[in-house]
Amino acid sequence: MASTDFGTAAMIDFLPAFLPGLFLGFSLIVAIGAQNAFVLRQGLRNEHVLAICATCAVSDAVLILAGVSGFATVAARWPWLEPLMRYAGAAFLLVYGLRSAHSAWQGGSGGLNPADREPGGLLPALLTCLALTWLNPHVYLDTVVLVGSVSARFAEGRGAFALGAMTASCLFFFALGYGARLLRPLFARPTAWRVMDGGIALVMWAIAAGLLMAEVGA
Repeated sequence: MASTDFGTAAMIDFLPAFLPGLFLGFSLIVAIGAQNAFVLRQGLRNEHVLAICATCAVSDAVLILAGVSGFATVAARWPWLEPLMRYAGAAFLLVYGLRSAHSAWQGGSGGLNPADREPGGLLPALLTCLALTWLNPHVYLDTVVLVGSVSARFAEGRGAFALGAMTASCLFFFALGYGARLLRPLFARPTAWRVMDGGIALVMWAIAAGLLMAEVGA
């Protein structure tokens, strides 16, 4: 009975920090962005889905842990770091957007017929995924700065809060990557790929423009 009471008490102490972290994590990650668009595309093509989803989840976990551990002050100590990340991220997103726009214009993705094409390589997919994650300043704003600052409200429960945010990230990426297969009948048509590639290009350019405009505004 004592052990049961202890477990119940531990759960009561755990949930008030875990659940806010979980909900905050979902609220930040659900918005369509460069990283999510890439995961969706890999899921639709059924290419390296496990590796891509795991890379995104682990990257978010590292960044969340950094924010909760108090590393959000790094940007204040090194003021040159934020503009460097901003310009590098904007440049990458512009180039990736051009690539997606070209694919939409030429219809290069084709339909979902695995027998008609060779799957893309794992290393290029991972490098693209890492670049979309680590060169995006918004990722740092969400995970390191925002999650880190909110976690300060929970004092000794910051670990549970961080675990909640990490859980949300992991659940979302794997649901997006593996749930994309439900849309595969739609994307059997080349036209659907052209529309999605065009949408991805617009998303990439919009994010890049936002980064550059924020720098000018600052």
